[in-house]
Amino acid sequence: LPSMQTSGSKPCPCPSFKLREVASMYFTMIAVFLVILVVALQGSAPRGSDFPYKVPLDPQGLLELSWNVSYPEQAVHFQLLIRDLQFGLLFGMSDRGEFENADLAVLWSDGHNSYFGDAWSDAEGQLHMDSQQDYQLLGARRAPEGLYLLFRRAFSTCDPKDYLIEDGTVHLIYGILEKPVHSLQAINISAIHRGLQRVQLLKPNITIPELPSNMKTMEIVAPDVVIPSQETTYWCYMAELPDGFPKHHIIMYEPVITAGNEALVHHMEVFQCAAEFDSFPHYNGPCDSKMKPDRLNYCRHVLAAWAMGAQAFYYPEEAGLAFGGPGSSRYLRLEIHYHNPLVFKGRHDSSGIRLYYTATLRRYDAGIMELGLVYTPVMAIPPGEDAFILTGYCTDKCTQLALPAAGIRIFASQLHTHLAGRKVVTVLSRDGRERQVVNADGHYSPHFQEIRMLKEVVAVLPGDELITTCTYNTEDRSRATVGGFGILEEMCVNYVHYYPQTQLELCKSAVDPGYLHRYFNLVNRFNDEEVCTCPQVSIPQQFFSVPWNTFNRDVLKSLYGFAPISMHCNKSSAVRFPVRIASQP
Repeated sequence: LPSMQTSGSKPCPCPSFKLREVASMYFTMIAVFLVILVVALQGSAPRGSDFPYKVPLDPQGLLELSWNVSYPEQAVHFQLLIRDLQFGLLFGMSDRGEFENADLAVLWSDGHNSYFGDAWSDAEGQLHMDSQQDYQLLGARRAPEGLYLLFRRAFSTCDPKDYLIEDGTVHLIYGILEKPVHSLQAINISAIHRGLQRVQLLKPNITIPELPSNMKTMEIVAPDVVIPSQETTYWCYMAELPDGFPKHHIIMYEPVITAGNEALVHHMEVFQCAAEFDSFPHYNGPCDSKMKPDRLNYCRHVLAAWAMGAQAFYYPEEAGLAFGGPGSSRYLRLEIHYHNPLVFKGRHDSSGIRLYYTATLRRYDAGIMELGLVYTPVMAIPPGEDAFILTGYCTDKCTQLALPAAGIRIFASQLHTHLAGRKVVTVLSRDGRERQVVNADGHYSPHFQEIRMLKEVVAVLPGDELITTCTYNTEDRSRATVGGFGILEEMCVNYVHYYPQTQLELCKSAVDPGYLHRYFNLVNRFNDEEVCTCPQVSIPQQFFSVPWNTFNRDVLKSLYGFAPISMHCNKSSAVRFPVRIASQP
């Protein structure tokens, strides 16, 4: 179901029905008959500093959204720049970017007058004026670059037709009206030019730390790439640190986007290569090319990650991410995801990431730890599931052994699944009780992954548990989806960024394989079709042969919910701390 608000979503003061009905009539009249006199409005565009976050909505860059977040007001203020206004547009939010069951602000023109209103679409995509006008128009003005439309929306309203704006990914949708329309109901959303953009609307209100005077910069950019004329491209470029480059701390990074390509560069990551190799070959080409050297697959340690709509990333003033020096590879891999749905040809690009670093080392080295599920086929999702849940544990025994007495501080997080992932959440549990959400994304998309600074630092002490739960949708699949590295296999990971760095690099779990073997034996006993559990048959093959009736699905869910787990409590050297089989918390 889409994330529309219900009376139980979040407590909020609502007027009585009769009073609300009167108020609705008033606001609906205002919305329907509001004429935006854009021709008469004079003056320059609002100051960009008032809206610190910005993202292009469409691939051509004709629609540019800027916004700010007011936590005291519990509201988002939007500024939408329309560079080539025709007869209006739709802007809004929905569960996963659909135009059905969407929450919309609509600007439309009948050829003489222009109107603005808060609307919603039903399951068939038909538009309706909302009885409660929660998109509040604040102003509109012409500027040389186009029309600026300013409006406001509260995080949470008392309207069941409204989308609840919450932490995590928000799927923004837009539609462009190319012909005059005489009423809201006359808009046919299936016939208009439309699209979606994913952003994190509720950015954390973090104080930017003071940067040192001896800070240096390094740009890791792919030089003069001709963006392929196809919708999706992953481009890989190998960079190299200077010979003898000593240990430094990365204290900040930001994107470097070639002007004009802001709508095509979807996300970027910089990976450091494995130190056990003395050298890596140069490469500048598609990541999926047969010409890409296999050794590049050993460049997996994330140094920086950026996604469209993200701002500069700052490390806490007491910590920095170490790179360079003994035991650190000189080789870096830049990966750029180009999203080119209009199949532009001949676009040149030299985008990448700018690292800010210092030789004056901060008090702590920052570390990155993997939480969630081990990459193993023993964790699987049956086909045809709309919301199948898998959970990975970093247990109290592991944190007791591996963390310092004062604990660690988590300040950022990057959630990760493959294509079936729909929700991800990590919670901290202490003394058997959930105490704090580390990071949660109820509208997670595998196509929008970024390192997100947390609103508040999370303290993890020895003996605490970190529980990561992923929800998957496999309604479009005809056979089981097993865990693994392939894009059609699945993962459930939270890469947490923390300080001080410890030896613990991976704290994950999977169901005990012996109990999975018992599951396959049970399926054999209670089903007509035989599932081969012979040692020579792989676990994926056994899952692929399971007849997915209700019984087999329910038993698998129970197995994952209650069976003992195998713990992977690993040092950076891949040596495990002595923690193996455990019961589920």
